[in-house]
Amino acid sequence: MGPNPKMKREFLDSTRSSPFPDEVLERVLSLLKSHKDRSAVSLVCKDWYNAESWSRTHVFIGNCYSVSPEIVARRFPIIKSVTLKGKPRFSDFNLVPENWGADVHPWLVVFATKYPFLEELRLKRMAVSDESLEFLAVNFPNFKVLSLLSCDGFSTDGLAAIATHCKSLTQLDIQENGIDDKSGGWLSCFPENFTSLEVLNFANLNTDVNFDALERLVSRCKSLKVLKVNKSISLEHLQRLLVCAPQLTELGTGSFTPELTTRQYAELESAFNQCKNLHTLSGLWEATALYLPVLYPVCSNLTFLNLSYTFLQSLELASLLRQCPRLRRLWVLDTVGDKGLEAVGSNCPLLEELRVFPADPFDEEIIHGVTEAGFVAVSYGCRRLHYVLYFCRQMTNAAVATIVQNCPDFTHFRLCIMNPGQPDYLTNEPMDEAFGAVVRTCTKLQRLSVSGLLTDLTFEYIGQYAKNLETLSVAFAGSSDRGMQCVLEGCPKLRKLEIRDCPFGNAALLSGLEKYESMRSLWMSACNVTMNGCRLLAREMPRLNVEVMKEDGSDDSQADKVYVYRSVAGPRRDAPPCVLTLSGL
Repeated sequence: MGPNPKMKREFLDSTRSSPFPDEVLERVLSLLKSHKDRSAVSLVCKDWYNAESWSRTHVFIGNCYSVSPEIVARRFPIIKSVTLKGKPRFSDFNLVPENWGADVHPWLVVFATKYPFLEELRLKRMAVSDESLEFLAVNFPNFKVLSLLSCDGFSTDGLAAIATHCKSLTQLDIQENGIDDKSGGWLSCFPENFTSLEVLNFANLNTDVNFDALERLVSRCKSLKVLKVNKSISLEHLQRLLVCAPQLTELGTGSFTPELTTRQYAELESAFNQCKNLHTLSGLWEATALYLPVLYPVCSNLTFLNLSYTFLQSLELASLLRQCPRLRRLWVLDTVGDKGLEAVGSNCPLLEELRVFPADPFDEEIIHGVTEAGFVAVSYGCRRLHYVLYFCRQMTNAAVATIVQNCPDFTHFRLCIMNPGQPDYLTNEPMDEAFGAVVRTCTKLQRLSVSGLLTDLTFEYIGQYAKNLETLSVAFAGSSDRGMQCVLEGCPKLRKLEIRDCPFGNAALLSGLEKYESMRSLWMSACNVTMNGCRLLAREMPRLNVEVMKEDGSDDSQADKVYVYRSVAGPRRDAPPCVLTLSGL
């Protein structure tokens, strides 16, 4: 079901300014897959704008308050797929009030009227209720894909509604959500004749699931390619699931700890051996060296190994990586130590992405972890590395300079030295030259997270050299307003700027007056910004939404948390009392 073709033809005829054929325009536009490219094309002329409106079936909205659902529906009449992001990223660190907003329900109400043919909805950091999930399930008869990432407000009752009513569902992807996990009975709500599922991910749910219902579901969905279960699934249950679905390409296992008999171990190994297409492996909760060899039959084809829930030591990781010559993405905990990262450098020459997470970020007396030595070892062996997220407790300027010289193609460089304001631990100098080396050497850099003891010199380097930078995250850094000013003046492609616990004040905030309209958002918290500075920004830039989040008992003159973003919808109407929306009108 789609919009009326006659209506489309009449609209285009009434707005046409040249005889350029619709068929040619639509053919050209169909070749553009990037939402950025399509947005750019729509600015060429009125014909291209109209043709792009009528040919686009997917829309990406990076901030749910940058536009209203009504405006989206008027602009794009035949949307079948929507990606919608809500709360600022710092909500992941509990810096955004729980009731801040980003409710998906108003969007669904408009979509039910304008897009009854909607097939896909991907939400990130949105507030999603069970009522919204039930509304979604009953109002979109052709609905196929639901992805919820870092959303909250719903329970397994909402998932039961999706399972019950979405007869054509192909993807149900539930990741890292704040969900009220009532029971695992929702899996039994899929009808017995339901067979269309291709992706099922419920890895972050905590309760036991109805395994018999899960096994029947997996057995009859012959097109299932992605299955990620939670840690309630035992190794014995995993073996039964693999026998049902040897066609899987991505697998998230359950717990890897229950003891197996010799026969059960052999059956599990045989089941893995039948999974010839598997290229992504995750889960592995509480895996030990005893059971890791059962994975060896599939390791030779793996391109992504997510061990971020697995407390492996260096020798265990090394044994596993020797079986994974094609690995391109690797996520690990810092329990692997520098020795484990040396094994990464020795065994993963094709690696492009590395993420090293802290096993316990709040334990200051921790004795394990990774240092600059492990990072340097990876850089020598993995010259294709272009994405890194690295949590560590010490770093040096010289090490970072060596790393980027070995791997100059970084597009994402996110270094988190976990002790705020820590200098180069060998020289006691600021870490300015480290990040200077990053932005000078890595000319393709798009995302940068800085940490450690940093002066304004770091930000001078960023403004001077980071000409392709789109996202910058800063914490506990800088000397004065000059640092933030350098970034706003010097980074032409900057879209997101995230700042916390820095000495930047009103002069820094107001230096971006012209910049903010080309950016998606600015976040500042625990800085030196005042309410008067925010009011002046709102008055000078009326097309921006300037929101201040106030905490109980805070100084009325200070702006505790400031969130600035451009919007064509004007100030939002659902802000809670703790969020002050400043208007320049």
